[in-house]
This record gives sequence, C-alpha cells and structure tokens, in this order.
Amino acid sequence: MKEIEQKLNGKIERLTNKTFKFDDRIKDGWFSAVYFLKTKEIAAKKLPNNQVTMQFFQKNDAVLCGTDEAIALLHKFADNPETLEIYSLKDGDKVRPYESVLTVSGGYHQFGYLEGIIDGILSRRTSVATNVYNVVKAARTSGKQKPVIFMGDRDDHYTQQAGDGYAAFIGGSTAQATHAMNEWWGKEGMGTMPHALIQMFRGDIVAACKAYHELFPEDDLAALVDYNNDVITDSLKVAHAFGSELKSVRLDTSRTLVDKYFLRNHHLMGTFDPRGVNPELIFALRNALDEEGFSHVKIMVSGGFTEKRIVEFEKLGVPVDMYGVGRSLLKLNIGFTGDNVLLNGTPEAKEGRRYRPNPRLEKVPYIKQN
Repeated sequence: MKEIEQKLNGKIERLTNKTFKFDDRIKDGWFSAVYFLKTKEIAAKKLPNNQVTMQFFQKNDAVLCGTDEAIALLHKFADNPETLEIYSLKDGDKVRPYESVLTVSGGYHQFGYLEGIIDGILSRRTSVATNVYNVVKAARTSGKQKPVIFMGDRDDHYTQQAGDGYAAFIGGSTAQATHAMNEWWGKEGMGTMPHALIQMFRGDIVAACKAYHELFPEDDLAALVDYNNDVITDSLKVAHAFGSELKSVRLDTSRTLVDKYFLRNHHLMGTFDPRGVNPELIFALRNALDEEGFSHVKIMVSGGFTEKRIVEFEKLGVPVDMYGVGRSLLKLNIGFTGDNVLLNGTPEAKEGRRYRPNPRLEKVPYIKQN
C-alpha cells in the first residue's frame, strides 16, 4: 500500500482513511453512545457558539498507538473538520500516566459524538502496542534481541486483525501471522505449518515437511515438532532428512502434556515442572541437535507465552531463538478517557479533572479524507 510505504519512508506524517476504511455509518452515530448523540443535538440548538477543548489521557506508562486513526476519524466525520484545532502525539511515542496525548478544540456539536469511538481506538491500539513492546523487551533480557512473532489471529474477532497487526508493529514485533495483520503497514503475513498438516500425513513429520518444502521452496523450512509429543525424536528425524535446508523447529506442546523425552528419562524429573514447553526440554533439544551436527537449526517456542514467562526463560539462558506470542498480547488493560477541560478558552472541567497542557503535543494540519 503506497500510503504505508510513504509513512515507513518518512514521507507522510499521518495515515488516512485510505488505510483505515472507516464504516460510513459512523457519521450517522451508529457506533456512538446515544447520550453523545443527544448532547450533540442540544449543543447545536442551544449552545452553537460554544467552543470546547476535549483532552484524552490514560493512566499507565505505555506505548501510544491509534492517534493516526483517531485524527483520520475526526477529519472524516466531524462537521467542518477543517475548523477543528487538533494537537497530538504520534504512534509509537512513550507516554506517562495522565499525560495528554490528544486535544481537540471546536464546537462540541462538531465532534463530541466521536468521543467514545476515539477512546476505544486509543485504548485497544495502545494496549496491544504496549503489550508487544513489553514482550519484545522481555525477549532481550539476556542481552540479545530475539524475534517475536505476533500470532493472535485465533484469539479475537477477525475484523480486529489489521489494527492489531499495526499496533503490534508499532510495539516492535518482528512479523505477524496473517496478511490482514500486515495490511496497514504494507507487509505480508508469515508462517510455516499447523498441526493439521501433520495430521493429514498421519503424524509423519518428515512427509509433511517434504510436501511443504516442495510447494513452498522459497520459504525457510520450519518444522512443527510437537504433534507426536516427542519433540527431540521428531526434530532429529527432520534434521537428518533435510540437513542444511531445515532452518528451525517450533515447539507448541500443550501445558497439560509431558513430552515423551521425560517419560523415557524418569531420573530427570522431580525438581521441575515437566509439562508443556519448559526450559529443561529446550536445553535437551538444543544439546541433541548440536551433538548430531545441527547447530544451525534454530528453536522457536509458542503456546501460552507471556512477558513474565519469557523473562523467566531469558534469565535462565534457555536457548530459544524466537518466540511466538498470541493471546497475552491482546489483553486490553489500558483505557483512555476524553474530558472537556476548556470552555471558550477558560478552564472548566468536572471535579478531579483539569486541563493538562503538554509541550510534546504537535499541531495537526487538516487532511481531507476520502
């Protein structure tokens, strides 16, 4: 997408509706709380000359995301949007608790009904971006930055993928699982194979990899090796079959299972939790691959990984090369609030809130939306 390419190259300041493709029903108030719609009508008929300043903030240390989307929304659906005065931070900015990230000044009847939608945009995008940022930071606890793959396609409604993928990109993820997740930033999805492929070859991981490699020879061959719950055996089978063509193996063992490696080696158990993808299993796999001459094969792990769990792995020096993370990145734990804080240029806000000027805010020029 040309607009994304321009943004990535620093040639465009803000993304527009060319990227976001807003639902036109927003203009009719379809997605706005009814009390906003009623207040818009009252303001237009009773207080048409009043000018308000609405200020948006949240309460955490966070990575801001959604400002381009919120501004494009205002420029697309506000009445006479060219007359609004908008100041904003940018996607990717680090923000502090209660810091003003966006202010909008104009007649309430012009834009007030969009308040809840803007709150929702900023809340979701910033939550995902912050979650990803924290996981990416965790993945360099050992001093080396390891790739983090955003795999959240199955953890939320599919219509959220484009925005979540963009937020994950802002947060620092290496790649996303679907094409939709990459739509707003102009890349393609990446992935290897699901358990379903191996199932159709009756658990024969070598046959499944052979079929994959024949049809997608340009892809780096990455084998999913936990289908038979015997990751070391299957990893070595694939490594011997493909040699240098095998680039990585991925473990996605259920947290309710104990890999057969430990069942064969009972003496190893008793001092750790042997279920799922655990550090001892990764150490054993790395040793097995290295001992048989496959030190070039990288190890990727997925399945229930969180910031905390990644930090634990990194502090232990577990030889993981890549992390696949999904559900934990989609937790919405950051909420934004929009408050009217100035009325006709003078302070006026509900008790406990006040106008918080922020010298980091930049004035946003009007951009006509398609």
